[in-house]
Amino acid sequence: MSRRTRLRQRILEGRSDANIRFDELCALLLRLGFVERVRGSHHIFRKEGVTERLNLQRDGSNAKPYQVRQVRQVILKYQLEEE
Repeated sequence: MSRRTRLRQRILEGRSDANIRFDELCALLLRLGFVERVRGSHHIFRKEGVTERLNLQRDGSNAKPYQVRQVRQVILKYQLEEE
């Protein structure tokens, strides 16, 4: 199983939201077709056809757990697959 597949699976399982690396989460969103805009410490991701905007911030080297949950909800709601 590839590293990318394991990351997506860990996010969808929801058992380790506090242990998802910020850079890996951003890379996953870019592979899912999101466009990133950075304003200060805020990384804002948008995608055509997805009404939600994902606003991510670092928590050390990891992503904030509540933001990982938001990403999971968007992936499941829109059934997003890597491009």
